Amino acid sequence: MKKHIYKLLFFALIIGAVSSCQIEEYSDLNGPEVDAFAENLTRGDLQDLIGGILFSSRERLGTYFDDCGVIGREYWRFSGSDPRFTTDLLGGDNSVLDNNTFYITGPWASRYRSVKNANLILGFLDGQDVSGQFTAAEVNATRGFLKTIMAYELLLNLNLTYDNGIRVDVADENNLGPFVGRAEALSAIRAMLADGATDLSTGGGNFPFILSSGFAGFNTPGTFLQVNKAIAARVAAYQGDNAGILNLLGDSFLDLSGGSMDTGVYYTFSEDANDIVNPLFISVGGSSAAQARVVQPSFITDAEAGDTRLEKTVQLAAPLTLDDLTGDYIVFRYTDNDVPIPMIRNEELVLLYAEGNVSTNSSEAVNAINTVRAAAGLGPYTGATDPASLINEILNQRRYSLFAEGHRWIDMRRFNKLGELPLDRPEDDVWSQFPIPLTENQ
Repeated sequence: MKKHIYKLLFFALIIGAVSSCQIEEYSDLNGPEVDAFAENLTRGDLQDLIGGILFSSRERLGTYFDDCGVIGREYWRFSGSDPRFTTDLLGGDNSVLDNNTFYITGPWASRYRSVKNANLILGFLDGQDVSGQFTAAEVNATRGFLKTIMAYELLLNLNLTYDNGIRVDVADENNLGPFVGRAEALSAIRAMLADGATDLSTGGGNFPFILSSGFAGFNTPGTFLQVNKAIAARVAAYQGDNAGILNLLGDSFLDLSGGSMDTGVYYTFSEDANDIVNPLFISVGGSSAAQARVVQPSFITDAEAGDTRLEKTVQLAAPLTLDDLTGDYIVFRYTDNDVPIPMIRNEELVLLYAEGNVSTNSSEAVNAINTVRAAAGLGPYTGATDPASLINEILNQRRYSLFAEGHRWIDMRRFNKLGELPLDRPEDDVWSQFPIPLTENQ
């Protein structure tokens, strides 16, 4: 990718344990600030740099989720200022996905910015003697955290470009590795997570930095290792490795015994001047044909009676219409500017556990499905228990449990079911992947 993608922002110290970040810009990677990091990394410097990771990992998230949500027909993104949400992303008329516009270049660059930031920190740790500042365990803990975040960010970009692949080896901006296909990329991401897990397992009792409140309960090397394993289980699912799913979930924070479905790690937001607000929040009163996320109608009509997950939507007093699309429910999964967005949480893990058991232990798969159904106010599953039927039920539960969390399009694609997604206009298309951004040198 071109060097301008790597003109990074480093962000300053996270104050205490609050979720917001105070921001200071470092615009010149060859400047004295970065040179100082490379020669004399202090504990304060590391906190600043981790703050930068936590900031850049949230940039252009709204675009990423809109990409997945719109193409996956969870909702339509109405925008009077940019018709590409209802043309390009839905394949309206003769529209196709553009390789040089915001819906791919923005999230793509932001995810790689986080990867680059993490690689720089790893370089600072490896390139100098830091024993006067950090214990060996603290260095391992930091490496494990960074590798986990890097793997997660790479996975999000691969979710967009799919068979077009991604670059995995980007540590040297002057000598970037080649694009690799989906299978190789997933293997590399899983290996990166495994390396991170090894580091975290020898990371001692505490990180040498403070994490945001979105990591509450998972802010030590030992507890964050459970998050690493959970993300790896998601990757194993994308690889179709059911045994791997179950093995990894065994070391994750999976809770099948009545624990909260919302336990997990989150992107956090606030209205502080130097922070980011939740990009997926649009108020009921502020929703209009010029600015709204309108629920694709089948999400409402396909739901079982009594499903409490419909509370993630709100019905408007009157329908909204744009570009021959009409709906009267809006997305209300995120109810305010400071509501967190999940990175990964227990409800997904329970459904991954069901998926991992489909072919070998149907009764255990049904038990996990029923755990989710009960949480949604529904009775037990009574359908067939052959693998195909159970997968359909799991996909249906994922549709409602993980609504507006960036999964539906990916789920239907990995089970070759994109053709089952609804088309709202005669000329619409369901895309399987985004093109590689034009900003890349291939």
